[in-house]
Amino acid sequence: MSNCHNLFQSFNGNLNITSSKKKSLMKSRDKLRDRIRDHFAEKHPNYKPKFRGQGSYSMKTMIRTKDDTCDLDNGVYFFPKPSETGATLQKWVKEAVEDATTTPPQHRQKCIRVIYAGDYHIDLPVYYKVSDSNDSENPHLAVRNADWSKSDPKEFKDWFNDQKDEKGQLVRIVRYLKAWCDNRSNKMPNGLTMTVLASRHIQKNDRDDIALRDTLKQIKLNLQLSWSCVMPTTPQDDLLENYTGSEDYFFESINAFIKDANKAIDDETNQLKASKLWQKHLGSYFPDGEDKDVDKQAASLLSIANTILNKDAKLDERGRIQKEQGVDHKPHRNYGG
Repeated sequence: MSNCHNLFQSFNGNLNITSSKKKSLMKSRDKLRDRIRDHFAEKHPNYKPKFRGQGSYSMKTMIRTKDDTCDLDNGVYFFPKPSETGATLQKWVKEAVEDATTTPPQHRQKCIRVIYAGDYHIDLPVYYKVSDSNDSENPHLAVRNADWSKSDPKEFKDWFNDQKDEKGQLVRIVRYLKAWCDNRSNKMPNGLTMTVLASRHIQKNDRDDIALRDTLKQIKLNLQLSWSCVMPTTPQDDLLENYTGSEDYFFESINAFIKDANKAIDDETNQLKASKLWQKHLGSYFPDGEDKDVDKQAASLLSIANTILNKDAKLDERGRIQKEQGVDHKPHRNYGG
């Protein structure tokens, strides 16, 4: 078997957006907020928008996609309930950001999307709440052609925070799963769906490679029993109900991933070869391993450490520590101080 836990730690770092992109993303977010404030102050003064960051950025599960892009959710909130429809407020927000980029903004079903071509996009979902001071009240999300629908991203973030472990493994597993979906050639479940699936079915382990493999197995098992993923918070809808991808393709993909994960963990002794199996599914951000049996090396180092602790260590003529032949290893008092 080949332990690739250290490679997954590096992979997690490789999935971070660059500091320059993060700076640019925050600058764009703030400029869009200013545009929307100014537009409503001039055109619709009875409405004073407020803003709240949400989604993967605020939950620390954002990833850098294979095309080196990312996305940000920036909620636009109005208080109290407006007399206009949700679609109308979406339209006004769209008008506010119309010339923010050279690519025209998109009026999608549940948000206005502002596209910074080849770099990132910012989604602007529109909400209302009756009261700005009542945190227990669920916001209502504007849905194109369907008016308003209860939806509470803060409630979901709080739920996710309750699921997280101190070592951060759940956050990493979510990011690995999102990277896997991003590297598939056909449509896969979205990031929110994978976040819920990972949270509900995570199989924790001291090693991320084993935790990911076992979590994939549990997700597969549960989706085979029932092709559904119910949102744990408002509005508690089934995230897979309107999934437009192919169920067959999803199961083909997850079966192939589990098969190669089993090979990498259980059969392959060379870490470089094991890393190539992971790269097939996780993409080029996953690093190459060492071209050797790292488990054997680790076992050898552990054996040497034990001979020292047990006072059995000897030194050969080249100063190498061993157990069978050589000069007794003299005790020392250097404890790193």
